[in-house]
Amino acid sequence: MREYEAVIGLEVHVELKTNTKIFCNCSTEFGGDPNSHVCPVCLGLPGVLPVLNKKVVDYAIKAALALNCEVAEYCKFDRKNYYYPDLPKNYQISQYDLPLAKNGYLEIEVDGQVKRIGITRIHMEEDAGKLVHQGNLAVTPYSLVDYNRTGVPLIEIVSAPDIRTPEEARLYLEKLKAIIQYTGISDCRMEEGSLRCDANVSVRPKGQKEFGTKTEIKNMNSFKALQKALEYEIARQIEILEEGGRIIQETRMWDESRQVTLSMRSKEEAHDYRYFPEPDLPPVVIDREWLEEIRATLPELPDARKKRFVEQYGLTPYDAHVLTLTRELADYYEEAAKGYSNPKAVANWVINELLRLLNAAGKEITECPIKPEQITRMLELLDNGTISGKIAKTVFEEMFSTGKDPEVIVKEKGLVQITDLGELEAVVDKVIAANPKAVEDYKNGKEKALGFLVGQIMKETRGRANPEAVNQLLRDKLAKL
Repeated sequence: MREYEAVIGLEVHVELKTNTKIFCNCSTEFGGDPNSHVCPVCLGLPGVLPVLNKKVVDYAIKAALALNCEVAEYCKFDRKNYYYPDLPKNYQISQYDLPLAKNGYLEIEVDGQVKRIGITRIHMEEDAGKLVHQGNLAVTPYSLVDYNRTGVPLIEIVSAPDIRTPEEARLYLEKLKAIIQYTGISDCRMEEGSLRCDANVSVRPKGQKEFGTKTEIKNMNSFKALQKALEYEIARQIEILEEGGRIIQETRMWDESRQVTLSMRSKEEAHDYRYFPEPDLPPVVIDREWLEEIRATLPELPDARKKRFVEQYGLTPYDAHVLTLTRELADYYEEAAKGYSNPKAVANWVINELLRLLNAAGKEITECPIKPEQITRMLELLDNGTISGKIAKTVFEEMFSTGKDPEVIVKEKGLVQITDLGELEAVVDKVIAANPKAVEDYKNGKEKALGFLVGQIMKETRGRANPEAVNQLLRDKLAKL
């Protein structure tokens, strides 16, 4: 990579979270028995006519505004003609020369620097069905077709070729997903196919203005897969060029099990989709009033919320970034921090403890068994000395496991911190008497011996002793010996 640079563009398909499909009343619900969410319209049977779902246009406009695009006053639908088994009409209703929106951008942070990635266009279209392969795609003996997804509304977001590294591509997709989720127009669940990404990538010698021959990579269903696939493909192309070979323009798929890209089909010649205006749908005219009506529904987006978290709650930019990755996590944090005097402490517990437990359990923040106000109440127990920091971690894990209130857990498990100096003094005396060698080591200047003695006291009290009081008592007594 010292002598070459990559040129990467991403095409991202986002399923819109409408109740019905783009041109008919069939359900868009994920799952269901194969071919149960279908009708003559989405199956393309003779004599049917599509009717545009207005909510699809509303959502597409909302995405365009959130991504700083110019929204067209006039756009139209086109027929994109090609044959594939999961496309019942043998054409897809999409948009070609007059898309809904163009010339947008989003910004990512790379090595502390803000980089703007252009968005060439956003257009609306219908999704195709789904081929259910019997085993691995490369060796499947046959495939079945499920048309439930046919006609589900999509927007396709096409980036400019401004991305230069696999890391930038991952950051772009993460940011794009966050913005779309904040708008509420899609759940962006990659594992369910409601956010899908294809990558176009080429390499060229550094300093060269002309693009190299590109390949398209499909079948990437996670941020990690996107980055790994691009890393492999860039290395593969450089190796071919270094050996005097020629890059073939083709579509390749990412094989997750082997961690390689594999050739699917050649794209040596541009495919002729024979686009022409969709005769069964009128053009869409978007007036200023409609545009402003949608603009008024835009929420506070990730960058603005991150900036506010830094200013309002005194968080570090990193903490604010983590907490605003999803709208649900940001909402959860604000609910927990509401009315509490130390929002930074709330952020620490959410980022370091709650997210750790959620990741280990494979849960999303929306499935979190700890209510936001329970975190605040646990921190208040910590503040007033009822529990220690060590006990708080035990209480927190029990809250996550059971959903119980912190006060109930402390009472049931007898976790109230010991702060009575008389009771603590008796334990300190007992530990000093039982560990003469550690006492002697401390007196000889070995500071680690103090930590050992503190640990024995905490063990004796089952972690309930007030650490500050223990340290002070222990030092005072050892000084008199």
